[in-house]
Amino acid sequence: MIPLVPSIFLPFVLIFTVVNGEQESIYQILKAHGLPMGLLPKGITQFDFDDTGRFEVHLDQACNAKFESELHFDMNVSGTLSYGQIGALSGISAQELFLWFPVKGIRVDVPSSGLIYFDVGVISKQFSLSLFDTPRDCLVVLDLESDNSIRDGKLLAESTFKSQYAKLQYKLDQESFGRNDM
Repeated sequence: MIPLVPSIFLPFVLIFTVVNGEQESIYQILKAHGLPMGLLPKGITQFDFDDTGRFEVHLDQACNAKFESELHFDMNVSGTLSYGQIGALSGISAQELFLWFPVKGIRVDVPSSGLIYFDVGVISKQFSLSLFDTPRDCLVVLDLESDNSIRDGKLLAESTFKSQYAKLQYKLDQESFGRNDM
């Protein structure tokens, strides 16, 4: 059930913003929609938001922010805000077990539960709501091969494979070294 009170007051918030001649920050808009301000990284000053709830955030560069797991933010993040959730989300990926999954939506469970869910396709990833109380620093990501290699996990998968291969080779070398001494 969607609360009616926030949706009734939303047009007044938008009108108040225009009348005062000051634009609200994207963080204030998230909060007005029952979402934590830390869903987006620090320092966002350029964004678009319309009365349908559609928003687009523009970052100088793609970056990663560390929470319980790591989130990747593309240069452009967009979605549709409604009370307690973001739908049709694009531009955010979540890391799980060396792979990056695009986040398609975010929703806050009953606020008293303290949980927030990230929809990554087939499953939803659950986090503590308190992780997203304040915006995090976002570290610039250097992409050496293509514009999608970080997000799709290619570089990470290659480095993990090389690391695991080196560990296995070392272990085999140690076992054969011990056999040669006997």
